[in-house]
Parts: sequence; C-alpha cells; structure tokens
Amino acid sequence: MERILVINPGATSTKIAVFDGDKAMLNSSIDHPVVELAHFGRILDQYGFRLDLVLSALEAASIPLSSLNAVVGRGGLLRPMAGGTYFVNEVMLEDMRVAARGEHASNLGPVMAHELARRLGIPAYTVDPVAVDELEDIARVSGLPELPRECLSHALNSKAVARKAAVRMNKRYDEARLIVAHLGTGISVSAHRGGRMVDVNNSKEEGPFSPDRCGTLPSYRLVELCFSGRYTKKEILGKILGSGGLFALLGTKDIREAEARAAAGDAQAALAIAACAYQTAKEVGAMATVLGGEVDCIALTGGIAHSSLIVEDISARVRFIAPVFLYPGEEEMTSLALGALRALRGEEEVKVYGDTARG
Repeated sequence: MERILVINPGATSTKIAVFDGDKAMLNSSIDHPVVELAHFGRILDQYGFRLDLVLSALEAASIPLSSLNAVVGRGGLLRPMAGGTYFVNEVMLEDMRVAARGEHASNLGPVMAHELARRLGIPAYTVDPVAVDELEDIARVSGLPELPRECLSHALNSKAVARKAAVRMNKRYDEARLIVAHLGTGISVSAHRGGRMVDVNNSKEEGPFSPDRCGTLPSYRLVELCFSGRYTKKEILGKILGSGGLFALLGTKDIREAEARAAAGDAQAALAIAACAYQTAKEVGAMATVLGGEVDCIALTGGIAHSSLIVEDISARVRFIAPVFLYPGEEEMTSLALGALRALRGEEEVKVYGDTARG
C-alpha cells in the first residue's frame, strides 16, 4: 500500500495528512501564531521552521519517515500551467524562491515537499495549483489588449469535484462536459470539457461577489473612484480583495451570520444573500454557453455549499440547464493525495514543470 504525506501550508497553519492508498490515517493542523512568524522576512523563509514542526508531528504520531513512498505539497503562485500532477523540480523551486506572481503561503508547499522527499529519496509532487491555466485563447480576450483575462482559480478542488461528478455519471473526466461552482471565500465558476478547465472567472477580480471579494464591478465608476482622491491604491485593492463583497454590504464575512440576520428579518442581509446566489447562477449560465448548452451536470462545492439557502436558490435558477450535484466543503488534502497516488500507480502521466507552462 502506497503511503503519501500531504503538506498544505496556509497563512497561519500547516495542514498535514498521511494516506495509505486513498484512505487517510492521519489528519492534523499545526497552528502558527502570528508572533511566531513575524520575524521571518519572507514567507519562503519559514520553510525550515515549518518543516521541523511537520517532522515533530509525524514522530508524535509514530509514523516513521521510512514508511513514506511520496510527498505532495499544495502548489503556489507558479507560472500559468496545464492541470495535472507535477514533479517538483528545480525550475519550480526557483519560481517559488523568486515569487514573481506574488508571495503566498502555498508557495511553501513544493519547497517543503521537495526537501523532505530529497532526504528520503522519494518523489515530490504538486497537484493542480491555483496557477492552472487551461483557458482557450478566445477566453483570454478582454476589451483592452493591455488587460487580457488571467486564470487564477480554485483549480485543485474544482478539478477534483469534476472528476467525482464524472464518475457519478459513469463517464471519464475527459468525456464529461460540466460546470463546477466553487463557493468559498472567493467564488470561481468553471467550464470543463475534454478533461480541461476551458474557462473560469478569476475570483480575485471578476465573477460573483463573495464573503470578502467584490467580483465584477462597474469599471468606469471604479476608475472614477480610484482617482477621486478619497482612497490610496492600497485601500482600493483592499476593498476589492479582502473587505469587499458580503463584508462591504453587511459587515460580516460569515454566511451563517448573514443567514441568521436574514431569518430575523434583516432585509439587507436577505437581499445580499440572494444577490450572491443570483450572480453565481448567472455565471453558471454564462459557462453553459461556453459549452454550447451541452452540459452533463452542474456541481456546487466549497464551504458555502453547506448553506441550504444559497444552494437551493442557485439550483432553482440553473437546474433547467443540467442536473445539480452537491459536494459541500473542499477536500484539498484528499485531492492532493489522490493526484500523487495516480502518479505512483502509473494511472496519470506526471508532468514536468517548465515543459507545460504557458508563460
């Protein structure tokens, strides 16, 4: 039985899991108080500190390092790349060191996986990072040549859910035509065809608004706001990503709190929740046109998919397109493990980073 260590670094925690085949035998989250991380100049400088804590956690769980067959780390802000499972190589490590697309905790994933795998003489992988870019050329065009559409999304969970939905329909992923709506801190709605995510809204700057992101905004008035003298560049960017969306409308990022307020008669909360579902359903409809109306199913996933109110509202608007399947939450650890398992078993060709990058 193949034993796989999964490492998923977050801003203030490092999640780890150990899988025997497709079964998790350990799930743990190592918390990192902000004060512990404050003295590190860059996120990448934390890798040794975090790796030592991972090793201590494995020792405490009586899991010998010699029992591992592979290590897989969540991928970071890499170059635009095709989806799939990748070997962590020197090109990837250098891109994580340079961090040309930005500093993010997930940049630590491939670095930590590689270092541990190097010590053990086993492979290190990453699977479907946020940088997965399988957009067709026509989907990249915007109305300004200086601003082509860019692809950053919840690729790991979206593609894992797409595979699950395909199995449910007795199809291979590359045979299915489906739409996945990831409903989380950001909302990304993707169209999948031929085993590729051929279009998706970049949840950092377009699509439905979400708990703390604005989504698509009226561009003309946004420019006027930027040059109004009322806000700095940092403040505007903070409004768009971090304090926009539900938080700007209601002062909370918690869907459960918003629903409770709506149930208690708060009309503004009810309208905001309905508008979030409305915009998501509208994005699903747009992706249906990408697939020419031939959609096998629509899959709803992510943390907000636990909300029966939002799920029912979206479903009521889109079920005329195709059946709606529900996969609440997100299974990042399982998705990473399964990608590594497919690689170890020869069920998926492992890609070489740099050979398949778009840019």
